[in-house]
Amino acid sequence: MTANVQILRPKRIGDDRGWFMETCNPTMLAQAGIEETFVQDNHSYSRPAGTIRGIHFQRPPHAQAKLVRCLRGRIMDYAVDLRRVSPTYGRHVAVELSAQNALQLYVPVGFGHAFITLEPDVEIAYRVSDVYAADCDGGVIWNDSTIAIDWPLAGGMTPVLSPKDEILPPLVDFDSPFAYDGTPLEPL
Repeated sequence: MTANVQILRPKRIGDDRGWFMETCNPTMLAQAGIEETFVQDNHSYSRPAGTIRGIHFQRPPHAQAKLVRCLRGRIMDYAVDLRRVSPTYGRHVAVELSAQNALQLYVPVGFGHAFITLEPDVEIAYRVSDVYAADCDGGVIWNDSTIAIDWPLAGGMTPVLSPKDEILPPLVDFDSPFAYDGTPLEPL
């Protein structure tokens, strides 16, 4: 079974003390068609609103699928199809993830991942299907005109970027190592 980019909605069980939820359970993942075994957990903190991280991926042999959730604050999260010969190559989907809505975004291998913080002091956690490998680290420039992400930068806000993210190549210069599996990117 091939999994596409998708939103997962873990069930919260609440009472007057608060709530509890399972965020990564092999049975839940299998029911969604997700077969990856996640081997590393990552946690990021972004202080200012308007922080953009991405568009990132890891190349084979250490390509990563990701399962992303927001622990504090709100982000707009993006997945970009980077699979060569895909009919949806260069297209993207987006979803707002927040601590309040508890949604998770599954990003399969072959898709770039990016997000922008919609408020200050945001924390996200994401699980990945392979360990970090610096020699396989890659990305595409955040403001690529072909991908055409409409970043929610309120009032002409200037995005906050890392020096690395400021100089990533455009999509036209990207030689994709990712094969198309026959499943085009679908709307969320």
